[in-house]
Amino acid sequence: MSPNQNPPKKSILRVINNRSDPYFRTGTPIGSNPLFWKWGENNLFPHALSLLSRRSTVHRRIMSDKANYIAGKGVACDSRDSRLAQFAEAANGSGESLRQVFRKTAFDKMLFGNSFLEIVTDSRRSFLSVFHQDASRCRLSKDKHHILLHHDWRSNTLRDGRKIPLYPVFEKARDGTFRSMIHFKEYEPMFENYGIPSYIAGMNVSAIAYKTDKWNISRLDRSFQLSGIMMLDADVDNDAEAEYILRQAEEKFAGKPGQVMFLIKGMDENENSKFIPVTAANEGDWKELHLQATNDIVVAHSWYRTLSGLEYSAGFSAERIMHEYEIALNTLILPEQQELLEPLREILENQFGIDASSLQVVNRPPREPRPGYMRVWEARKADGLPFDENDPGQQVFLSQM
Repeated sequence: MSPNQNPPKKSILRVINNRSDPYFRTGTPIGSNPLFWKWGENNLFPHALSLLSRRSTVHRRIMSDKANYIAGKGVACDSRDSRLAQFAEAANGSGESLRQVFRKTAFDKMLFGNSFLEIVTDSRRSFLSVFHQDASRCRLSKDKHHILLHHDWRSNTLRDGRKIPLYPVFEKARDGTFRSMIHFKEYEPMFENYGIPSYIAGMNVSAIAYKTDKWNISRLDRSFQLSGIMMLDADVDNDAEAEYILRQAEEKFAGKPGQVMFLIKGMDENENSKFIPVTAANEGDWKELHLQATNDIVVAHSWYRTLSGLEYSAGFSAERIMHEYEIALNTLILPEQQELLEPLREILENQFGIDASSLQVVNRPPREPRPGYMRVWEARKADGLPFDENDPGQQVFLSQM
């Protein structure tokens, strides 16, 4: 039977993992005979994006929250189909559920604008496993028919690289399984091989937010001491003696070289050693710059302040959270979920003959809405506030709970 023919219906649950390294090696030098399309000018664009995500707090929070919302609370399906239910609970032999695989895939797509999902089966389509592949390890081959995997693209050789065909083509691996890769990418004009993250216009402001945080850390490390010039009255005979006096002064007055600039000079008898502070009246500008950068990051991500853990000037509002979640659900969360689910539904139907139309992500708002029929004391009890324990109506409510 051909690997791409539809087989008879069988159970798709089978324990399989990738720990045995089933892939074929490429064995080609990266520099002398490239077989792939570079991702960025130096092929290390994913590394730059990863580093930025670890430095900017708001940027990182937004991507994590978006990935969590897209992955939802789990994956639901028609429980009458045991094969589909088993697949949702155990997506592969590494102990991951389908929700866990989705979360990693969604996070990569938010961070890199690209994500990769590996499909594993056999020639008879007797089982199905799906694995998330770290997008920073993946590159598109020159023929655009394969994805090349490598643990370190800063290396100058692909000797340890692996290759997997792009779906719908399956190729046999060293362990006898048939494997294929799904490449999800954000559309961007002029970029054909790789997608571009949606926040691309906010990369500079993310760097600004990181640098303003770093500036505050620097001030904290200096215990908010003033910078300045320390004028020392000292007559020295040689450079070695001047260097010794300088180091002694640094230890006594500065605590850290570079906080204070020391100037040693012979002074008149009417002059003494003195400290001249260097003050800057731009702290307000730094604060405004940080706030503006934070707002621009949220806008660049097409996201919302309250869902990012940020407050409005008017304060916290539970109603605003629900409104923004509803907008995010219909404009970003549901479309991203469908983009991740559609290829899996197609594979389950075309390759395994399983109706996967019931496969859906379970979405729940960040705050459960309170039923409109609750009494005042019921709402206070639900919110953990004081309530009248002797109220007869309340006793009935508690007994029902």
